[in-house]
Amino acid sequence: MNRRWTRWRALLPPPPRHRNERIAAVIAGFFGFLIVLQLVRAALGALVRAWYLLPALAAAAAAVALVLWARRQAAHRARALRLKDLCLTLAELDALDPTGFELAVRDLMIRDGIAARHVGQRGDQAADAVGTDPVGRVFVAQCKHTTVAGRVVSRTMYEVKGTAGPVHGADIAFVVTNGGFTRDAKTWGEINHVHWLDRDKLRQWAEHGTSLHKVLRIPARTRTRMRRQPQVTG
Repeated sequence: MNRRWTRWRALLPPPPRHRNERIAAVIAGFFGFLIVLQLVRAALGALVRAWYLLPALAAAAAAVALVLWARRQAAHRARALRLKDLCLTLAELDALDPTGFELAVRDLMIRDGIAARHVGQRGDQAADAVGTDPVGRVFVAQCKHTTVAGRVVSRTMYEVKGTAGPVHGADIAFVVTNGGFTRDAKTWGEINHVHWLDRDKLRQWAEHGTSLHKVLRIPARTRTRMRRQPQVTG
């Protein structure tokens, strides 16, 4: 600490030694004080004048936020309108990569009136698309794309059940694949209210244009929560 003070002290000007130097130092300090005082007064004056501008600035910021919100809503409506008649064949879905399949599922949800967004990425906690339908129900989709006619196993259903409600606030959770499901996975999902869409159901949804609500056999206008029952292992 002493060494540090010594270094700082070496940078300071030496104290006045004579009477004339002390008088000059006092005068310099006085004028310095006046300068600081004028700067403070000018800053306070500018701040007072700025108060008159605050309502106008707040109104301008609100107007900008409103315009941006309106543009986002218009873009969402335009996208939903474009996707209104979306149909995808199984061949088209098979040709996609996993991310493309997730985006296709999101677009199909939007087509059916579910305001969906893509959330699939590393650490997505068993959700690739999340959306809300007009009733306010939250849909959580886990997508499993395969190029070898693979089948979804019970473990995937466990993971979705464990995160859909607690993490993503789901009312309805479903797993969709262009392949199939094992018998145990289907049974476990039916008991524990995790819906599944295999290749046949995916054809109804994507290719034939049947709404997701009908494919999952969910009432279109009834608000329900995921029923929390003891998990039954397959």
